[in-house]
Amino acid sequence: MSSDSAGNKVLSIFSVSPRAFAMPFSKIVYLRFLKFPRMNKIDLKKRLLEVCIARQQETAAELQHEVDETLRLSNEYGAPKDRYDPYRTKLMNQNNLFAQQLKQANTLLVTLQKIPADKEINTVEFGAIVITNKQKIFVSVGMGKVELDGETYYAISPRVPIFEAMRGKKAGDTFVFNGQTFQIKEVF
Repeated sequence: MSSDSAGNKVLSIFSVSPRAFAMPFSKIVYLRFLKFPRMNKIDLKKRLLEVCIARQQETAAELQHEVDETLRLSNEYGAPKDRYDPYRTKLMNQNNLFAQQLKQANTLLVTLQKIPADKEINTVEFGAIVITNKQKIFVSVGMGKVELDGETYYAISPRVPIFEAMRGKKAGDTFVFNGQTFQIKEVF
């Protein structure tokens, strides 16, 4: 165990002995993460953005696979048997659907990549993380629930009604949405 420049305890693991993998399962000791000093706001924002980007990249990759698969099946099937070949039509419709979803997934990915992770924001706007008394919100793209370090964040689009209710607000402000009053604790 060593200390960093701020005096925080730092655990460094440089290598793992090959013998460690030969130990019986019952002898392996699991280390749980101890409570380290709270991550600063910019680091939290960067990590949350990385999680969202990784999730969106995974979605885009899955959709690309589906597009490729429907094209492969269509090509293997060969030329249409007649003018109204239902199987080929079905494959082409599926391919078009997956291609549209892939286009939308890539658009969302580009939108996420435009968020400046190292910029701290003081008002609720695109790219802000908003901590309220009821939930934690990341104004980015509509991805829903995102888990990070045991905390739940909701990635929302700036086009949803809750964003409109809190747009331009600062820490300490309140807003009402669906009959509930939210108090903004932090914005960054």
